[in-house]
Amino acid sequence: MTTESAAAAARATVYGYPRQGPNRELKKAIEGYWKGRVTAGALRATAAELRRANWLQLAGAGIDEVPTGDFSYYDHVLDTTVMVGAIPDRHRDAVAADPLDGYFAMARGTQDVAPLEMTKWFDTNYHYLVPELGPDTVFTADSARQVAELREALALGLTARPVLVGPVTYLLLAKPAPGAPADFEPLTLLDRLLPVYAEVLADLRAAGAEWVQLDEPALVQDRTPAELSATGRAYRDLGALADRPKLLVASYFDRLGEALPVLAKAPVEGLALDFTEAAAAHLEELAAVGGLPRKRLIAGVVNGRNIWVNDLEKSLATLGTLLGLADRVDVAASCSLLHVPLDTAAERDIEPPILRWLAFARQKTAEIVTLARGLTRGTGAITAELAANRAALASRATSPITRDPAVRARAGAVTDADAHRSQPYAERVAAQRAHLRLPLLPTTTIGSFPQTGELRTARAELREGRIDRAGYEERVRAEIREVISFQERTGLDVLVHGEAERNDMVQYFAEQLTGYLATRHGWVQSYGTRYVRPPILAGDITRPEPMTVRWTAYAQSLTERPVKGMLTGPVTMLAWSFVRDDQPLGDTARQVALALREEVNDLEAAGTSVIQVDEPALRETLPLRAGDRPAYLAWATEAFRLTTGGVRPGTQIHTHMCYAEFGDIVRAIDDLDADVISLEAARSHMQVARELATHGYPREAGPGVYDIHSPRVPSAREAAELLRTGLRAIPAERLWVNPDCGLKTRGWPETRSALRNLVAAARTVRGELPAS
Repeated sequence: MTTESAAAAARATVYGYPRQGPNRELKKAIEGYWKGRVTAGALRATAAELRRANWLQLAGAGIDEVPTGDFSYYDHVLDTTVMVGAIPDRHRDAVAADPLDGYFAMARGTQDVAPLEMTKWFDTNYHYLVPELGPDTVFTADSARQVAELREALALGLTARPVLVGPVTYLLLAKPAPGAPADFEPLTLLDRLLPVYAEVLADLRAAGAEWVQLDEPALVQDRTPAELSATGRAYRDLGALADRPKLLVASYFDRLGEALPVLAKAPVEGLALDFTEAAAAHLEELAAVGGLPRKRLIAGVVNGRNIWVNDLEKSLATLGTLLGLADRVDVAASCSLLHVPLDTAAERDIEPPILRWLAFARQKTAEIVTLARGLTRGTGAITAELAANRAALASRATSPITRDPAVRARAGAVTDADAHRSQPYAERVAAQRAHLRLPLLPTTTIGSFPQTGELRTARAELREGRIDRAGYEERVRAEIREVISFQERTGLDVLVHGEAERNDMVQYFAEQLTGYLATRHGWVQSYGTRYVRPPILAGDITRPEPMTVRWTAYAQSLTERPVKGMLTGPVTMLAWSFVRDDQPLGDTARQVALALREEVNDLEAAGTSVIQVDEPALRETLPLRAGDRPAYLAWATEAFRLTTGGVRPGTQIHTHMCYAEFGDIVRAIDDLDADVISLEAARSHMQVARELATHGYPREAGPGVYDIHSPRVPSAREAAELLRTGLRAIPAERLWVNPDCGLKTRGWPETRSALRNLVAAARTVRGELPAS
């Protein structure tokens, strides 16, 4: 195909779309089902209507080919586990009795059965359910859901492309099942899995699929020769099938690198590549392999992970270059639009000139359609859109919101000494232990306590003017009093104030820092029915006044036990926001760190002797390729130390991380120089404790013994057994006892029971320790 004919054939498409609905209808229906207020039939009807609305909205906007199979009740990787029949033995009875309840049991667990492990989807804040596979795993095809959703879209008269997690990525994301050898490699099951994919592909073809997309984002990471060989074999075998649709292999979040030649030679009809992350390198790699003759290329030129308007002229230039490198070039976002909110039109609180800088899923859809039209008809067909885009980009670049000379001067004056404590840990720890006088295996929680309906109602009433600030704050004080009283009665050693005043661990701080924008309806799925509203980091950062000191000091006035000050760290403030893209991330992190440093110092001055600076996103933000990681870890760890480096030796600094592969960043955890770290460990059976021990981590650590993302309450015996496992890796004088994460999403009854069991477990195991 010539360049001209390739341009004329260009179509607009997306890989996925936000699932929740404009008012989070899916979340409400699922949680209603869990509580018995919504029937299974009503839940399925809500889901079907949301899918229908999404497809019609996409088609109405000009998307030529809509995705199916991207919708999920909980998680698309869990859906893949169901599709290939890899149900863990402990869940088989539940799935057989009721597939929907069994599905949710795998996701959340029950009182009797633990859920699948959960971790981050590459370097995003989306969590997926980790497949559990072993040498005895038997795969069986179950394409019912994928086929049904394709038929729903086709019945609307739409061109639809089913989207599946690819077989290589699925196996690379998996972990050895309980009881499997520790060194078992799930990728060795590839030849067993491919026939199942072949059966699913045949079913989809029979149902009317012309194309099927197989997502292989794991291939943008560094891969061994054996993994690349397995990839080549997988797509050679799938491509050789006689009974199949056309195959589109999609990657995103980075360049394909050494995997690109493998896929370029594979007998598949198309590739989908990300041209927003490392775009120049990806273009060079594509040219180096001779392009993709006789293949379809879907070019992800609109950023699917951030919310800034696209530079349309820059994207058109990239598309123009690509026209000479493929048989046909289509236009898309860089990844599924699952990672951005739905629609800027719902944001009434952001000033219209600033709103024009932003593009949520619907606006990104319009950008994709505009680019496809510009590619097929020429720039003369999109003159008005290009003019409006240039004006929006110029408005943002010249806005006083984006640059504050005083902030930049302060960040430029930072020295290496500012990012280090005055004494090494070995000297600090003696002062901290003498001051705090905690028992062995001290107990604490991560920070938040249940956000009750009453608290959410009070927050809404304040926002709507139905109660005044004084009335709202009295409700918060009452909740703090109850949280402190409960912790004292339960016997916890280091208390928290419960964060009753906070809507979200990032948003709460963003709303009090200059340079951030907050949304009212910018919901994004984090996991299951958990949605967050990432704030927008639009400009230089300052802290006008203390943000947490008053509530922490009030909580401390209610008890003689230490109460932790609770802050969100600078890396997480970036990772869980939509971050500015007009300066290096390290520069932005330093600005946030300096603002948080002021807060840490004010907490200490107010008498807070334990301060926790949470960094759950440190691993999440780790670049996908090893060569890019040292530079990231250098500025990320510096930002944490800059936040905490100004306190006295006797002030104990904690940090917290959860739901990530910590083994990749153990050295960086050490470099943070926190006195205590608490980590998620319950679902992974204390794996992180073993990783810390292997590294020789010298400080105190609290690997979690209570999985807070499941409604099940662990018994005191279960928690004690996890503690004993932890003690085999971490000595008692350095081991803390805590949940995996904050308790915000849990209810009070289960929280009370679980924390009582946690304290009982600590006392039991403490009693088993040899007398000192």
